[in-house]
Amino acid sequence: MNEKLPRHIAIIMDGNGRWAKQRHLPRIAGHKAGVDAVRESVRYCAEKKIEALTLFAFSSENWQRPEMEVSYLMSLFMTMLKLEVKKLHKNNIRLRVMGDRERFDKKLQQLMADAEALTGNNTGLNLVIAANYGGRWDICEAVRKIAVEVEQGRVIPNQITPELIEPFLASKDLPEPDLLIRTSGEQRISNFMLWQLAYAEFYFTDVFWPDFNAAEMDKAIAFFRKRERRFGCTSEQLRAEHA
Repeated sequence: MNEKLPRHIAIIMDGNGRWAKQRHLPRIAGHKAGVDAVRESVRYCAEKKIEALTLFAFSSENWQRPEMEVSYLMSLFMTMLKLEVKKLHKNNIRLRVMGDRERFDKKLQQLMADAEALTGNNTGLNLVIAANYGGRWDICEAVRKIAVEVEQGRVIPNQITPELIEPFLASKDLPEPDLLIRTSGEQRISNFMLWQLAYAEFYFTDVFWPDFNAAEMDKAIAFFRKRERRFGCTSEQLRAEHA
C-alpha cells in the first residue's frame, strides 16, 4: 500500500441543494445529481486501493428537513441499494451502513441487511454509508454498551480506556479516518465521527458535491500528501524515526 495515500477517507457530501438552486432546479435534483459523485468517489477509492471510504449520507439532524425532501431521500436510498449492490459485490467492495436504523422503514432496513450480507466477505474497499448517524449518538451507544458490561461484571470502571471504547463504536474494525473532506465551502464537522476524527486532516472545498469528481479528489489527496502528521510528536522526532 502507498503510505502517502490515506487508508480511510471520510466525506461530508454537502451542497446538493445549493447546486440545484444555482440551476433553478428543485432540491431533489441536486440529490439525484449527487449520486453520480458517489459512484465516482467509490470507483476512485477502489482503484487507488484505499482501505475505507465513509460517506455521510443522512445525519440524525436531517429528519428536520421538509417532509417531501426526506421522503425523496429515503426513496433514493432504497433505489440505490437495489440497483448498486450487485455492482459493488462484483467489484469486491464491502458495503456497511453505520447509524441508528430503527427510524427507517422496515423494507429499507431489510435492504441494508441484505446488502451487508451479500458483500460481507468481500476484501476490497470498505464502503461505509453513514445514515441516521451522529457522532454524539455513536459515543452514547458505546457508553451504554460499556455500562452493560460494567453492570454484568465483565468490565470494572478503571479498565475503561480509549482502547476499550473503540470496539464499541459504529466504525469498529476500521482504521480511523486519515482525511476528512467536506464540500460546498462549509467548515465544520456537523456531528460526524466526533471520536474517530481526532487526528484526521481536514480538507474543505467550495465545490458542491454533485461537481466533486476524480480531479477534485486528486486535489484532496495532494493536500493530504503535503501534511506532516505528527500525532503529538515533533517534526524532529518524526525525521529521526524515519532516518
